[in-house]
This record gives sequence, structure tokens and C-alpha cells, in this order.
Amino acid sequence: MAAINAMEKKLAEYKCDTNEAICLKLVRFPEDLEDDSTTFHPEYSHQLFGDDEVAFGYKGLQIQLFCSAGNLTTLLNVKYTSKVTDTIDCVEPDDVESKIREIIPARSCSNTEDFVSLLEKEAKFKPFGSLLHTYSVHNEEAGEDITYQIYKAEMSCPGFKEYHERLQTFLMWFIETASFIDVDDERWDYFLIFEKYNKDGETLFATVGYMTVYNYYVYPDKTRPRVSQMLILPPFQGEGHGAQLLEAIHRYYLTAPKVLDITAEDPSESYIKLRDFVHAKLCQSLPSFSPDQLIQGFSHKMVEEVQEKLKINKKHARRVYEILRLHNTDMSDLEHAKAYSLEIKRRLVGPYKALHSPCYLHDVMWNSLGFSSLGPRKTKGNLPR
Repeated sequence: MAAINAMEKKLAEYKCDTNEAICLKLVRFPEDLEDDSTTFHPEYSHQLFGDDEVAFGYKGLQIQLFCSAGNLTTLLNVKYTSKVTDTIDCVEPDDVESKIREIIPARSCSNTEDFVSLLEKEAKFKPFGSLLHTYSVHNEEAGEDITYQIYKAEMSCPGFKEYHERLQTFLMWFIETASFIDVDDERWDYFLIFEKYNKDGETLFATVGYMTVYNYYVYPDKTRPRVSQMLILPPFQGEGHGAQLLEAIHRYYLTAPKVLDITAEDPSESYIKLRDFVHAKLCQSLPSFSPDQLIQGFSHKMVEEVQEKLKINKKHARRVYEILRLHNTDMSDLEHAKAYSLEIKRRLVGPYKALHSPCYLHDVMWNSLGFSSLGPRKTKGNLPR
């Protein structure tokens, strides 16, 4: 038993947390390769390494997955201080390199010298698609404003399909339930953010983040763009790029008369907060959401105006109304605070009131007997109410 426990303890030394072992980097200059301050790590690695997010068989494991900042040319290196087979016979380590290669493009560098030589071609890289929006963010460390641009790309753009294969790899590390999309489906729209920066008098571009949107058909002649994936890469998070991207996309679809509204697929809590911020910002400029209208309560006029002018549906309009009304309510004023609380209470208890109303109970009883409010129920050919 003691021998077994000793062996288990020895084998445990060869387990590595893959979220720590995987080192990601966006490389602009050759010196970035040795600069640990530019390295970041995944939030998730379970899709490749299991729910425990552990790789077995190595000490000091480091999986270097470096990308050029613009074109995302990929370098993969696997390093470790020792391997289990060096000390223990008949025990095989995990093939971590093969697991990583399952999700990265086949044409990836495994040689640092080749990767560095490709960095010299970054000056030729230009964003894909058409420019939608340009904005600036003040960088405190650099003491200057940095320019960013948002583009809408098509899969038909030369080189974009290969670029997208490299870009989507990041989804696996930062979205818990991420999956790769079918790029042959023409209903997908692609939106990208790039940073503009200078090197030796040349203008270069670095990838900041992106979003994919699927255009669902809505009978009879409308579409409903649904945000599927959205990612701002870690070096750029917390600078407001997500809000800029989402607002730019809203403004893009506003020009399409066949778009009914804009939704999201299984939104995360952080995305919902971002959407609330963008919706509230957009709705503040509408007459129906002015402070004097907000205090009068949620109205049909609000629903109509946000649907027509901002492609926001009723459910989200109600949410924005509550946010903006709270923003414009002096909660230290007991009368105003009570009025706002009652407004929220009415929305929360409304469905339960309807559920137990005499009319609802009457319909339930009547329907159980084979009747509807319009007369006896037909057994065939009756459309649902």
C-alpha cells in the first residue's frame, strides 16, 4: 500500500494546469517573444483537455501559442523541464501538441526563426472588408490617443477565410461553450476591430476582437440578426471596445429595412451588461425616453419607437426603460423611489396575476371540457389560438 501511495504521489507531480501552461501572445516585434508582460493565458481549456483542465506527463510544461498581431500567423512550441517517461517506465504522457493542432490551422510555424521572418511581412497586412467606424481611445501609459477601426468582412474577401481560421482559435480559450461555425453558410456576417499603429514610418494593424452575427429568416420577408460569438482579446479588454463594436453593428443594421430586430444567442452575463449599456445609450436620444416621458411609465410609444429606429424588441425596450427611469429617479426622494419600486413590482407580479385571474381560470376550465371562448373545439383542422 505504501508503494502504491508513493507511486501516486510521484505521478501527481507530472500533472499540469493547462490554463497556466498555455501561453498566448500577440506579437508585434521580435522582442515581444521574450517579453513575459505581453503573455496572457486562457480562461478555459476543457474542450481539449477535459473538465479537469489538466495535462499529464510533464513538469514545467509550457505550451507557447504565439500569433503575429495583425495576420495572426501562428507559432506553436511545446516546452517542459522533464517528462514522465524519463523516470517511470510504461507510463505515457498526454500528446499535448496533437491536441492543440486539432484546433489551429495546419499551416502553423513550429520554428521561431520562420515566425520572426514572417513578422517582417506584417506591414503588408491590411484589414478585410469595408470600414464601418473609426474611434480613438486615450492610452494613459503611452500618453496618446490610439486609433481603432471596425470593419465588416465577407468570406469572399481574399485571404479572409484563412485569417478567420486562425482568429476563431481564440474562442476555445475564452468562451466556455464555443464552437466553430459553418463558414460556407452565407447568412453569417463578420465584424472585426483593428488597432492602427506605426512602426518605422509605416502604418500597421493589430487584431483587437470580432463578432459573428447570423441572419435568421422571419416570416414573411424580414430577418433577425442574432449575435453568435463576440470576443475582445485580453490585451484590449476594459477599454470600451465591446461597446463600440456592438453600437457600430446596431447602426449598420439600422440601414437595412428588412431587419426586424437584433438579438443574441445564449448571451453571457457580461454580454447582457454590455448590451444594456449600449441600448441605454442609444435610447437616451429618443423622445419617448426623455425624463418627462419616463416618469409616466412604460408605454406603447416606447416600444414602437425603439423597434422602428433602433431595431430593439419589446422585451429589451422594457429593460432599458427601467434602467433609464432609475437613472433619472432621485432615490432619496421617498415618493419618487416608491413610484419606481411599484412600477417594477407591477411588472414582476403581472404574469402571476394573469395566471390566477377569473378569466384565465374560466378559459382553463372551459377548454378542458372541449370548448373555447369562440365556441366548441373542433377535433380536426383547428388552428392553435
